[in-house]
Amino acid sequence: MRGDGLLHCSKKCVQLDIDCPHNDCKHWIDYPKENNCTLVSINQNGSMTLRQIAERLQLSFARIKQIETKALIKIRKHTTSLNSFF
Repeated sequence: MRGDGLLHCSKKCVQLDIDCPHNDCKHWIDYPKENNCTLVSINQNGSMTLRQIAERLQLSFARIKQIETKALIKIRKHTTSLNSFF
């Protein structure tokens, strides 16, 4: 990864304007508008709304919101336990 946040294969897909053929990659999503790559998505769009994320992951807005809420709870819990450690 370089300063632009893209892997070599992502850069190649963008340059050749092709969809990523590596559907076993952890960055692969079924979203051909952005070369099937989460890294390309983020690089091209920057911050995205939950609705935009839901569209790219083919999940409902409600499900993305549930995931976000659960992740924030885990982060807060982890932060609280770290604060008590110090």
